[in-house]
Amino acid sequence: MTENPFGAEQFGQGGFDMNALLQQAQQMQEQLVNAQAQLAETEVEGSAGSGAVTIKLSGAGDLQAVNIKAGSFAGDDADDLADLGDLVVAAWRDAKAKVDALAAETLGPLAGGGGLGGAGGGDSLPGLGF
Repeated sequence: MTENPFGAEQFGQGGFDMNALLQQAQQMQEQLVNAQAQLAETEVEGSAGSGAVTIKLSGAGDLQAVNIKAGSFAGDDADDLADLGDLVVAAWRDAKAKVDALAAETLGPLAGGGGLGGAGGGDSLPGLGF
């Protein structure tokens, strides 16, 4: 008879419990889906030009709104319009950076930010030694 390669003392008398692992994976998947839904409902705002341009993104990164402060730009001045375009891009980048930080904070523990022996070194599957 051969010895259990998974070490019965670590996994209990029955050896490796695949059902427990699958159940834990399913729970993690549900948590991930719930966190993604929560992000999609969240609005994040970015701005540029001292608030002359404001962008709203969902937590999933979808563009929700672009607001331009009245009187900030002359519609018939090519330089003003070029500046406006630059500020829209800058405001979007600001909002996107905030979305990325929020997603990392919300999804990080669920999407590998330390789980399953990832870079964070967390023990997201206690008792399994991962």
